[in-house]
Formats: sequence, structure tokens, C-alpha cells
Amino acid sequence: MKPVGTAPPAARALRVGLTALLAVLVAGSLAPAAAAADRPTPAAPAAEPEELPGNTPNRTGGTDYYIDARAGSDAAPGTSPKRAWRSLAKANATTFRPGDRVLLKAGEQWNDQQLWPKGSGAANRPITITAYGDKNARLPYIATNGRVPSPFRANGTKNPDTVGLTGAIVLRNQQYFEINNVELSNDDNFAGDITTGSYVRDGIAVSINADLLPAGTDSVMDHFRISKVYVHDLDGPSTWQKIHYGGVNFQVFGGRSYKDYGTGGHHFKDVRIENNTFEKVELHAVQFAFNWFAADGVDAGQYDESGKFHEGWEQLWVRTRDLYSRDVYIGHNYAESIGQGAFQFANAKNMTAEYNEVNGFLERYDAVSCGLYLWAGADSVMQFNEVYGGPDNEFDGTPWDLEYTNFNVTYQFNYSHDNAAGWMAYMGNSSNSVARYNLSVNDNGVLVKNMLSTNYSPTYFANNTFVYDGADLDYMHDETFLSKVYFLNNIFYNTSAARATPWYRRTGALRQAVFSNNDFYEAGGTHSAQEPPDRNKLRTDPKFAGNPADYVTGAGVKNIRTAAAHFKLRDDSPLIDAGRYNPHLGTEDFLGTHIYYGAAPEVGIAESRIGAQVPDPVDTDPIENEQGRVNLALGKPVTASSTHPGANGTLIAKNLTDGNPATRWAAADDATYPITLDIDFGANTTFDEIYLDEYTDSGTNPRVRTFDLRRWDAATGAWVTFASGADGIGHDRSVTGFGDVTTSRLRVALTGKIATEVYTPTMTEIAVHRASG
Repeated sequence: MKPVGTAPPAARALRVGLTALLAVLVAGSLAPAAAAADRPTPAAPAAEPEELPGNTPNRTGGTDYYIDARAGSDAAPGTSPKRAWRSLAKANATTFRPGDRVLLKAGEQWNDQQLWPKGSGAANRPITITAYGDKNARLPYIATNGRVPSPFRANGTKNPDTVGLTGAIVLRNQQYFEINNVELSNDDNFAGDITTGSYVRDGIAVSINADLLPAGTDSVMDHFRISKVYVHDLDGPSTWQKIHYGGVNFQVFGGRSYKDYGTGGHHFKDVRIENNTFEKVELHAVQFAFNWFAADGVDAGQYDESGKFHEGWEQLWVRTRDLYSRDVYIGHNYAESIGQGAFQFANAKNMTAEYNEVNGFLERYDAVSCGLYLWAGADSVMQFNEVYGGPDNEFDGTPWDLEYTNFNVTYQFNYSHDNAAGWMAYMGNSSNSVARYNLSVNDNGVLVKNMLSTNYSPTYFANNTFVYDGADLDYMHDETFLSKVYFLNNIFYNTSAARATPWYRRTGALRQAVFSNNDFYEAGGTHSAQEPPDRNKLRTDPKFAGNPADYVTGAGVKNIRTAAAHFKLRDDSPLIDAGRYNPHLGTEDFLGTHIYYGAAPEVGIAESRIGAQVPDPVDTDPIENEQGRVNLALGKPVTASSTHPGANGTLIAKNLTDGNPATRWAAADDATYPITLDIDFGANTTFDEIYLDEYTDSGTNPRVRTFDLRRWDAATGAWVTFASGADGIGHDRSVTGFGDVTTSRLRVALTGKIATEVYTPTMTEIAVHRASG
């Protein structure tokens, strides 16, 4: 238990505005990193503390209730400072009305207690939890010390009576609340960390419990404001318990399958979480709106409209049933020493997450997560965030993540540095993912990490600047891009004079990647043989405004554009007007400059105001037209000896030649081998390479062990085998070495399955090429 005493600097700073907060927390400057250790920079002088909200009149028309931990009495009416209540239990037993305020006295501490006021506010009349008293005193402090109920039954399943009740402050099936100017902790032993067990402890826990909503009750919870809250020391085990907890935690619970609940509800609306501080918390600083409607594994999965199967944990059902939370703003928060991912968002649309700063994440959790990311979201943007101090992690571990089942999600104007696992995790099953005008310095793991599923539409990485040490970098990409990815106008700046950039780990990893107008700079002057082909490739010093070795740290996220300006281009840079316009660039750069001026956009994160402004750019040369080699099978008819009847009839053979890796064919469950797939070219066609791709999404393994490639011999009226394979197909296999074959029809015969596989084959693509001409 933390003793009563002087408020820590971070807590005091919450009352004097964001500028002073960042100055006290970071004690940084605008000086470059190389100079930071040379001389200390004094913190900015503290501003006059703001008046506490509880000292001002209640303008929402309700009653004020005061709580004083030492001078109060639960026998008092609580309606004035001199007649205040004493315990939080008194407030927990009260049903508050719209416009009421629960006022906690500054300088006071409530040990071993939890605050769960009952009731809900109303539109323009929220219930408010805030502080009153001496503005120079410590924020009112609720030290719950782990005295919260377990959300689990004895058998390990979630207990619907207690799940969501694990916070120092709790709201369940309540709405129209505002919480500010409080300090919270929830740890029974500040000197040690819990590493085992099933403890779940939150700072502020806000939940919708679908099983406890009265019949006919609206399941959408509206209007939440959480600001100027200091949350620290939330302890819990660093093991996955299929439940989230953190400094501010919004979740939706239901004990049955998501299919048993109505559509269009069970979400939050109009939420703002801003200007808060989180230090040493588990698992997250802010965790927003994961829905757990018995949605784990294959049994809870579903097929989408294109025939792709999604396991339950991918949460496609959030989109199909419109369970998105919406109109969410999460900004200007500081997080330090976070056990797992600092800002983990899910199931939200129309979300903006900006000006959040993460100083250390995944510090006590050795598994998958990232610094700041959105999962199963839509129509949202992550911008002007700064993340550093990430782990050296073989799993995700990156500051950002283009996660599963995102639709129209953009990462822009973010700054990450000194993250050992890399820059961006990249999962798949998403549409219109865009990462543009981001700055990455010394994220020396994998720049674009993973890709476990195909996407519905291409992904765009545009005008990012990557500065890395090639001798420390693992790879630019570690797996295989499963569907189309466009890289345009990026700077790849390798500071190592000893080792050229390692571009990939797996042969064929960049097969689906199209590079155009990127700058590949190698400080050692030697370029890797793996370096990708690129239309209008540059291999030149960008001539940044600042020395890349002296990149800015410690300035605070409020000054993120100061860090970005270090990497703008000098006026004599060869990258000015060297880029290529595409609508996915957006309308402005990292520094707020219009895109674009001159003959073309710049390469990198900053546009220069050189040349005439182009007010309404038009894409006259779409990068999407650059599809690489000609696929001779594209659009040709396909006949399958067996087709699966499921997934609403979408698993058909023509998907194999539609050029879209997001669609697929599957054989019927009772299909017998050989299973044949016949492509009719319509005329004699010459080729020397066949590309085959099994559907190997999450939970689906390769199934084919042996196969033959056969040509139709018109003279004899028979199929002739010209190549065979006995080691499977798997993902992304090219068969070559058989020389030139000329035929009007191609047969892919799947002749045997892998012994350990139960199900019949499913494939996404068959492509035919002539590499020799």
C-alpha cells in the first residue's frame, strides 16, 4: 500500500496543463538525442495549479455530494464540505441522478476501497466524479490495493456477476459519466510483481454486461469523459487470461455466443479519454472495447462474403452485426512502463487516437501485443503518436499494428524510435489499410512484420521515412506478403557502413509487393542483391535538414512535429519532386504542408513549398496498374472435379484465376483424390512457370502432399504429365524447371493429402507465367 504523502510529480502536473505535465514527466528538451546526455535540461517552471472542478458551481442541475476520508461521516447528508460522507461505500450504496456530482476531497486517501456509484446521467446532465478542496494538495487518491472481486468462477470461466467489477472505479451498464482529477492504484504489494494466478485489476473499469441488462434496455452506453486521471501500480500476472485489464478499460461481456445477442447494440458511443497519465500498469494503459461473446476459436468463426473463413477471435462479427463502438477520441495521454500493449483498441469506428506517448511497453508480458493499435475497427485514424522503448520481441512487439479485420484504418504522422522489435506488425484480413507520412528511427527489428492473412484490398505504405542500422536490423519483411502491397515515395536510410539492408527472410517474400519512387540509401555504398525492383528507384542521400544520428528525443509528443522537421528535405535534396502522386497520400504531410508543390510530391515525410501548388492533384499514372508479370491464366475459365457447397456458394473454381488472393476455391468434404482443376486458355499458350497457392490462413494448414501438372495433348486427346511434386504445395509455391510447355489447357491434379490433415484442399490462386519471354 502506498503511504499518504506528497503527490508525485506526475500527479501534481495533471492539474497544471499538458505542457507542464510533459515537462515534469519527461524532463526533456528539443535537443537532439546525441546531445541529451551532454547537459541536463531543467524542467519547465510549474504553472499555477488550475482550480479543482468541485470548487466551482454545479452547472448540470444536480446535487453535489462530498466525500472526506478523515473529517467526513457516513451519517451526514454529504451535501456540503462540512457535512461530507467519509467512505466510498456510502457512495456505492447511493443511486445518483442526472447532473449529480461525486466530489472527493483533495489530499485524502481511501485505502482498500472501490468506488462504484449507481445510476446514470442523461444528455447534457452527466454524473461527474471529480475533486474539490485545496488545489495545491495531492489529487484525491483511491488505493484499492487489489481488494476487488475475481471475474472468474472456480472452474476458470468468467463469472457474469463479477466480471467487469475489477476497477478502483467501476461503472457497469451505466452511461453519461465524467471522471477527472483523481489518482488511482490497485496493487496489494508495490514492491513486487504478480507473475502467476488469475488476478485482474483495473484503474477505471467501464463495462456493458449483456447478460445483466434488463429486457428492453438500450444496450448502447453513451457519453463518457475521462481526463486528468493519474493511474499507477496496477498489478496482475503476465499471462493471457482471455480478459483484459488496465488503467482505463472499456469492455463488453456476454456469456453466450455472439449469435445469441441482437445486432446494432452492445457498444459504447461518444467517448473521450484524454490528458491522463499511466505508470506501471498491467496489462494496458487504455484498453478499449474488446467484445467477448464466446467468440474464441474455430467454433465461433464465420465465412465472409468472399468465402474467407475467420476464426472467432478475429471478430469479423463486429462488422457483420454492427457492434462497433463509435465516435471515440483518445488523445494526449502519457504511458510509462506498461506490462503489455499500452494502447490497445478494438471494435471501434470513427476513432481518433492522437498525441499519445508511450515510454516502454511489453515490459512484463512476453507475448503478442504492440504499443498502440486498433483491432477489428473501421473508419479510424491513429496520428501524431510517439512510441519508444519497446521490447526485443520475436512476437509482434512493434509500436504500431495493422491488425486483423480493420476496414479503412490509417496510421499517419506517427513517430517511433528505439523499438527493438521493429516498426509495424501487419496481420491481414483487412481492407484499405494505409500507413503514410510516419517517421521511424532505430526500430531495428523488422520494419513490416508478419502477414498472416490475405487482405480484401491492397495496403499502401506511402511517404514514410525509415532510418535504421542495417547491421542490427533483422529484415525489412520477415514472412511473405500474401496479397498486394504498394510501397511508394518511402525513404529507406541505412546508417550502417558494414551491412547492406536485409530485405527478406523467405524466398518470394516480396512477390506481392510493388515498389515505386522509393529512395534506397546505403551509408556503406553497397546495395543488397535482395533490394526490390522499383520504377523510378533512387539510390541517393536524401539530404535531411538534420543529422540522422542526432534525432530528437525527449521533446514530448506535443512537439512531435519538431522531431519530424529534423527529417524534412533541404532545398537541394534530389528527392524533391521525385515522388509519385496517389490518392492514398492524403492531403497534407507530417508538418501540415499541402500535398503537393512542384512537378510531383516529394519522397519522404515532408513536402517542400518549392514550385507552384497543385491544389487538386490527379493520379494520371496509377501505381495499381503495375501488376508485375503477366498472368496467362488471369480470367480464364476453370473447371473443378469437386467444389464445396458451403460459404453461400462462394468457394468456386473461378476464384483460382480471378487475380484476387482474398477469394478461394475448396473441394467438397467428401471429395476423392485425384481432385482436378482444369484451366482452358482458349488457344495454344506457352509457359514455363506455374504458381500455386493453398489457402493457409489462421487455423488452416496446408493439406496437399502430392500433385501433378498436366497439359492437354490435342493430337492424342489425352492429358500428359510434365511436372510433379511430392513435398506439398503450401503457400506461395512456384513450379519451374520443366522448360517451355505449349498447350490450350492446363490441369492441376491434386493426387494426395498430408496424412495428418482431415479436410480436403482449398486454394486461392493458380497463375501461369512465361519468365523467359
